Amino acid sequence: MKKSKGFTLIELMIVVAIVSILLAIAIPSYNNQMRKSRRTEAKQILSDLQLKQEKWRSNHATYGTSLAPPTASNIPIPATSAYYTITLTTAGTATGYGYTATAIGSQVGDSCGNLTLAMASGNVAKGPGTAGCW
Repeated sequence: MKKSKGFTLIELMIVVAIVSILLAIAIPSYNNQMRKSRRTEAKQILSDLQLKQEKWRSNHATYGTSLAPPTASNIPIPATSAYYTITLTTAGTATGYGYTATAIGSQVGDSCGNLTLAMASGNVAKGPGTAGCW
């Protein structure tokens, strides 16, 4: 009897099935980690804006009122993001302001969605409040 060399079709199909199962687990996990790292960029920009607002408020009667370059009534624009659009949702007043980081492009599928940062009467609210988003 002559012994065959190589793989049988069944052995090859088992290997393909195992690789498919591993990829089905690995690819979504990888995508979630990438979205999480991009979310960190947006959180950093919002935190930077918060610091700039507090700096502005320490020298003026109100918080900044726009994202334009500095003038008598606003604060400097932050670094831009390829995965989020940063907008001033609540113009600065004497007691508060609000920002939203809206997910764009491949970040749209992020489980946290859009990130918000709002100051109202001395209280900072960050959203969404789900675990891991902030």
